[in-house]
Amino acid sequence: FVHHLEEWRTAFCLDTKPVNAAVETREVRSLQQENDKLKKDLDRKDKALAEAAALLLLQKKFNALWEDEVK
Repeated sequence: FVHHLEEWRTAFCLDTKPVNAAVETREVRSLQQENDKLKKDLDRKDKALAEAAALLLLQKKFNALWEDEVK
């Protein structure tokens, strides 16, 4: 209907922020902080996994060398 279009045009052309802009801003900031925390945690776990893999590889090599010397 024409009156709906006029209401939509008026609402669209108004340059106002939503009433809950402060709440949305806090939520976005909170989500960004959580995302940063999760990224740091993931990086820490990736480094720990790489270290564990390197230690396991070194252990296998050491055991292989030890077995060769025993024989």
